[in-house]
Amino acid sequence: MDFAHDARTLGLIDRLTEFMDGQVYPAEPVLAAQLADPARPAWAVPPVVAGLQAEARKQGLWNLFFPGERGAGLTNLQYAPLAEITGRSPQLAPPALNCAAPDTGNMELLAQFGTPEQRERWLEPLLDAGIRSAFAMTEPDVASSDAANIATRIERDGDHYVVNGRKWYITGAMNPECRILVVMGRTDPDAEPHRRQSMILVPRDTPGVTVRRGMTVFGYDDADHGGHAEIDFEDVRVPAANLIGEEGSGFAIAQARLGPGRIHHCMRAIGMAERAVELMCRRTLDREAFGRPLAEQGVIQDWIAESRVRIEQLRLLVLKTAWLMDTVGNRGAHTEIQAIKIATPRTVGWILDKAVQAHGAAGVGQDTPLAQLWAGNRALRLADGPDEVHKRSLARRELKRYR
Repeated sequence: MDFAHDARTLGLIDRLTEFMDGQVYPAEPVLAAQLADPARPAWAVPPVVAGLQAEARKQGLWNLFFPGERGAGLTNLQYAPLAEITGRSPQLAPPALNCAAPDTGNMELLAQFGTPEQRERWLEPLLDAGIRSAFAMTEPDVASSDAANIATRIERDGDHYVVNGRKWYITGAMNPECRILVVMGRTDPDAEPHRRQSMILVPRDTPGVTVRRGMTVFGYDDADHGGHAEIDFEDVRVPAANLIGEEGSGFAIAQARLGPGRIHHCMRAIGMAERAVELMCRRTLDREAFGRPLAEQGVIQDWIAESRVRIEQLRLLVLKTAWLMDTVGNRGAHTEIQAIKIATPRTVGWILDKAVQAHGAAGVGQDTPLAQLWAGNRALRLADGPDEVHKRSLARRELKRYR
């Protein structure tokens, strides 16, 4: 593969970097103040995000992730350095560019598997950021790392489907602008394990959909992204036309959706690591202990050097994965997608931990982004499949070559 960015990517990197420096980083304290405002409507995304979105549209930095004509039409390899840059400010930059999960995955899902009517009703407003969405897969009562365990029922009843079950940690569902839920559940409990599941579109205001509570991640409510919800579905009736794809295709659609999502997470996580190294270097150059700057202490220098080595290793693996996805498809890049999903959050977690340690008490508080970056990155080791599931699959594929 060619590691040089093409001219279009270089131009977008320059424009996005300028946008981050001029708009996003200065907005971080504004976001913190708006989130802390007791007058803010519960779970509403702070208004600073809408202001950034308007500016991003003007600057042509909108829907960069989306491959179709409504997006930038970038390849994974072109999008990789841009997603990394947004990861330096994950609370603001991805939503500012309309490139934030779970909407990105839902838009890709609708573009690939939705009917023309589904795309017109839900994809178009999502691409315009007129509404928000959520992806309802994980459940509290089963080990959802094995999708075959999903217990929510989706049963045909004439011209409708009826949904019953409970979901939790449904990202974005607390947002008042969340209008549509992509729900995964069983349509045929007796089918082979990977053909039991289907996906269906459930408008959030459908009778029987009840949000039980908002949920935190290491104490953070993630209200800037619309929060996470626990939701009950009790005899929820939706038209049969809301089914995505065909009955029994839910598992395959989930895999198609999660592949790009995993690489997007890893791209942004590298940006988190770069921000952490920058903060660590600035902090240790400015602070003294035992008669000299912290940056001159051998242990600090070891952390900084190790961080740089690990970031460069990760970036190369992520770029290789993006290149393979572009050239041989997601299925052909399956091993590398799993490898980056294992390696990236774990390695970035190590870097963030050292940055927190270098900051002392300031590293665990609200005066730097490090604590929230750590919490978000730690959650990535569970999102889109826990480490252990990816390792199991990767090992089985490796062993298969020798059987």
